[in-house]
Amino acid sequence: MFGGLAKSLFGSSNDRYVKSLGSIVDKINGFEPTLTAMSDAELAAQTPKFREQLANGAKLDSLLPEAFATVREAARRVLGMRHFDVQMVGGIVLHRGEIAEMRTGEGKTLVATLACYLNALPGEGVHVVTVNDYLARRDAAQMGQVYGFLGLTTGVIVPNIADHQRREAYAADITYGTNNEFGFDYLRDNMKFDRASMTQRPFNFAIVDEVDSILIDEARTPLIISGPTDDKSDLYRSVDEIVKRLSPDDYEKDEKQKSIVLTEDGTEKVERMLEDAGLLVGANLYDFENTQVVHHVNQALRANVMFKRDTDYIVKDGKVVIIDEFTGRMMDGRRWSDGLHQAAEAKEGVTIEPENQTLASITFQNYFRMYPKLSGMTGTAATEAPEFFDIYKMNVVSIPTNVPVRRVDEEDEFYKTLDDKFRAIAKKIREHASQGQPVLVGTVSIEKSELLSEFLTQEGVDHKVLNARYHESEAHIVAQAGRLGAVTIATNMAGRGTDIQLGGNLEFRMLDEHPDLVEGTSEYDAAAARIRAEIVEEKQKVLDAGGLFVLGTERHESRRIDNQLRGRSGRQGDPGLSRFYLCLDDDLLRIFGPDTLFAKMMRNNIEDGEAIGSKWLSRAIETAQKKVEARNYDVRKQVVEYDDVMNDQRKVIYEQRADIMDADAVGDVVVDMRHAVVNTIVGDAVPPDSYPEQWNVEGLREQAQELLGVDAPVAEWIANEDGLDAETLEERIRAEADALVEAKSAELDPESWTQIEKSILLQTLDHHWKEHLAMLDALRAVIHLRAYAQKTPINEYKQEAFALFERMLGSIREDVTRTMAHANFNFQVPPELPELPDFLTMHIDPLTGEDDSWGGEGTPGLITTRVPMLQMAAPQPDEDLGDDPASWEGRVSRNAPCPCGSGRKYKHCHGALVA
Repeated sequence: MFGGLAKSLFGSSNDRYVKSLGSIVDKINGFEPTLTAMSDAELAAQTPKFREQLANGAKLDSLLPEAFATVREAARRVLGMRHFDVQMVGGIVLHRGEIAEMRTGEGKTLVATLACYLNALPGEGVHVVTVNDYLARRDAAQMGQVYGFLGLTTGVIVPNIADHQRREAYAADITYGTNNEFGFDYLRDNMKFDRASMTQRPFNFAIVDEVDSILIDEARTPLIISGPTDDKSDLYRSVDEIVKRLSPDDYEKDEKQKSIVLTEDGTEKVERMLEDAGLLVGANLYDFENTQVVHHVNQALRANVMFKRDTDYIVKDGKVVIIDEFTGRMMDGRRWSDGLHQAAEAKEGVTIEPENQTLASITFQNYFRMYPKLSGMTGTAATEAPEFFDIYKMNVVSIPTNVPVRRVDEEDEFYKTLDDKFRAIAKKIREHASQGQPVLVGTVSIEKSELLSEFLTQEGVDHKVLNARYHESEAHIVAQAGRLGAVTIATNMAGRGTDIQLGGNLEFRMLDEHPDLVEGTSEYDAAAARIRAEIVEEKQKVLDAGGLFVLGTERHESRRIDNQLRGRSGRQGDPGLSRFYLCLDDDLLRIFGPDTLFAKMMRNNIEDGEAIGSKWLSRAIETAQKKVEARNYDVRKQVVEYDDVMNDQRKVIYEQRADIMDADAVGDVVVDMRHAVVNTIVGDAVPPDSYPEQWNVEGLREQAQELLGVDAPVAEWIANEDGLDAETLEERIRAEADALVEAKSAELDPESWTQIEKSILLQTLDHHWKEHLAMLDALRAVIHLRAYAQKTPINEYKQEAFALFERMLGSIREDVTRTMAHANFNFQVPPELPELPDFLTMHIDPLTGEDDSWGGEGTPGLITTRVPMLQMAAPQPDEDLGDDPASWEGRVSRNAPCPCGSGRKYKHCHGALVA
């Protein structure tokens, strides 16, 4: 109560913060008369002046008022658009690395130009991240005019462009692109073999458009680059045929958790069918030998029972194409991992593409946290403010609208069945459309949008359907959704990023009605003037009819998505109306709504076709949405936790690759690796404080031959010399190994030899990193079982990943040493470094609510400096080992430094005491 009273008297903390920015806006406005009086050339000369001030020690904050005023004047001259004061507030918020929550239609794209220009002045690059390729191209072309006027360059990153085009785009002052492309370029760059072929520059500043969609909705699954493995098409088809013969009694499904398991009877039935098909080893499905078959049975079950055609995916041109759960868009080129996509292809009878092995991966959380400064903008972020701060350390600032919002948000209407609801919706749409009011209808799936389309056709309502099937015409359909009497059905905010302008959109009407006219000609200008006059007249009629009517056919799991849909109406002070229609068959109510609240009350007390509206019911729906939002946050948080376990590991590997590529010579690294291998094999064969007759002489000779390529006469040395110790033995083997490689290097010129060493280092590093990812993938899939032993899975995962990483580093050293010792180099020309092939890129759709593929990162802050290849230290586990050496056994790697601080390996120190 007291909090509400204080808020009414003093305003919220957000209101006070926004008000405090007013003094900066006043300074910006103070520069306007001076800048308005400048010529175009004088205004463009502001950029060199600002850069000179920066070179002399000025800070960006001190330049902000004049720089923002410069951008405002440039936009007014070039685009005919002048930033409002509230847009200046949004620009300040973006510059400070915060999230600007601005209503739809408030001009977020224009706001971004302010922070982009200011932060591009140092010349270190600014990235503007959009949700799709269309918006990246559109914004780069439109806002690029402002930047170009002021002397800055603009680039755009879209799929299927060459590497040299990507390098040029990243070298620009401001680069537009999608979140997927930025992330994939980072992964691709760290798979290259030559620094010159990398495309990205060091990260500086990024503005994420529709920040909630990118950093929240799409952050539940990682970006993955993978390569093909063996073809197992027959296995997928055989298992799919078996699964299709199962009845609902043979499995149990949990839609809330998106999981499905065989019952006992179902297991027996599957075992018999697999045995008949010759796919079962032994009689028990869950024997170790049948692990792969069990995995494919589970994936086939998920594909057939949990995944629905035209909701989770569509079949287009003989391919299974994933549908994004949140936008309804097709995700071309994206594939589910772990055999799930192949199971869906077998289900639909299309060509089965080979399964893929992960080669590189990163989550959006860890990718965007690499930017020293990150900001974002969206119409809906307040409901996720705690997550933005927890994960990204970004505050959400709600920016007031330029003019008051006049939209009316009506209470939800509840119906008993889906048919009752859709009939009521169709009648309501016909009623409003007949009065000239445009209607935007939001649905949650392709299936529902096409079902509603049938109801509207029966009612005789002319309408357009926008979903993944019509992705290409998305912007055109949405742009004209505000015309007189227009009815548009859109799947889950498809078309987001394109304004719905009442009366129509001039740009798109010109494209649709006069595609042959060239801009700037008299014919084009005449047609544009005529259409502009028609739009003004039509807009007034639409305003008189009540503005845009937004109708939601059901509530989404997230309140934020509902708010996005509502926000399409009432832009820039226009009148508008919004209402949601719900029924007991809606997924949200069916899965998450309590039976006592909805089923008993509505099924028993409401007649067919009857509607009910109640604030109490609306609050109950909101409570259900909050539960789902909390569950989804836990899912995303878990993705980050597991991904963080690998963060430092990836940093070490990628930094090592960069160091190798940048180095003029890497001979010292190779020598250090070779000496470490000698130390290891001698240490294993010669225990500390032991006698020569206790040494594993034959094993040492074999290891020296295999890894170092030398035939060390260890037995002769021991027989001929009294008092031969381990250090002397190590020195002799090391000398022979060095001599062998030096003899090879002498046969080639230094440049060729350096190229060989680099190539071997990089290829060995990549090979073992790929295998390490596969191991972590398998570990991630089973680590939850440790919970049955009363252990915390994430802690177990950290320790196991640490041990695997340490083992991988040892394997890298051995393989590099073995290759250098045994390979024959009989050419004089430096070898060509291999080209990076076109790997498959995937960002798994998060509609399963679980991490379908493992993530890939590590524990923040453990390793912050670059280290030589030989000294690549694995991240230390978080646990305190204590002071008792007896408790260290099994918790400290044999080759790790002893925790006592002696500087010796554990196996040669306290590890020897408990061996």
